[in-house]
Amino acid sequence: MSIVYDCGDPDVRENAIATAARTVTGGELVVLPTDTVYGIGADAFDASAVAQLLAAKGRGRDMPVPVLVGSWDTIDGLVSFVPPQTRSLIEAFWPGGLTLVVEHAPSLSWDLGETRGTVAIRMPLHPVAIELLTKTGPMAVSSANVSGQPPALTAAQALDQLGDSVAVYLDGGPAAVGVASTIVDVTAETPRLLRAGAVGLEQLQAVVPTIVG
Repeated sequence: MSIVYDCGDPDVRENAIATAARTVTGGELVVLPTDTVYGIGADAFDASAVAQLLAAKGRGRDMPVPVLVGSWDTIDGLVSFVPPQTRSLIEAFWPGGLTLVVEHAPSLSWDLGETRGTVAIRMPLHPVAIELLTKTGPMAVSSANVSGQPPALTAAQALDQLGDSVAVYLDGGPAAVGVASTIVDVTAETPRLLRAGAVGLEQLQAVVPTIVG
């Protein structure tokens, strides 16, 4: 039976986040608020939990799960090298609605799907998400919806779609942006916009002019 916590209540929030962190560590799924849309999350280093996440969404391994982090510095432990232009984008848009596709460190023991050596990473601009990620470390997080259905903008919408496949729902109120994150591939010398979203191309090019759409 799923549990829904109202994180808008300060008396509930601390226990809710602690419970969600234990749930993630225990290999189960949680729904969490982000600044863009609600996400369904699992321990990024638990292959079984990531497989459950894909199954809950009805999504195949050919669409690997992105990773959310709770701080700028976390990316340094996930990749072999962070180029200056990637660092510039992080400093300009994290936390926020920008996902960066990078080459992950070969030593990492995770299975996020058919990533071909890359991973999509973002730091969300939402206090509940940041607090949870601070406790859990990197989480595999995809939009909290069944594949092909609209992304959930509230915890209730996520519950309607995902039901008891998720153990804990953290209700942080309506998503502030309501638009999925922008995705930029920075694995090549010339960064490339893969998906338009919360951060516009002109904003990106103001920081790294070489980004192509």
